[in-house]
Amino acid sequence: MVDLQEIQSIEGYEKMMDQSAEHPVLLFKHSTTCPISAAAFDEYQSFLNHSDDNLSAYLIKVIENRDVSNHVEADTKVKHESPQIFLIENKEVSWHTSHSNITAEAIKNEL
Repeated sequence: MVDLQEIQSIEGYEKMMDQSAEHPVLLFKHSTTCPISAAAFDEYQSFLNHSDDNLSAYLIKVIENRDVSNHVEADTKVKHESPQIFLIENKEVSWHTSHSNITAEAIKNEL
């Protein structure tokens, strides 16, 4: 099982990016008011609950932390969508997808 950590600041995001130089990082952008995002988040949690991979897992609540969400878009050059998931390795996005494409199986396949 992988622990999920919430990012609430740009500094927290930068620390997460630094961690990606040591091992893969998963980042989930979640809209807490959207049922599609809730379903995707359930898939993300299902993956984390059954994973023992050497990775770190993070969450950004896009409504509550809009400045951080906007910073992710600017930094990664990946257009914002929510729900959205990123696999980050060596401070670079190696994979991302959104909406109903976020499944435990899809995440597993990318890792």
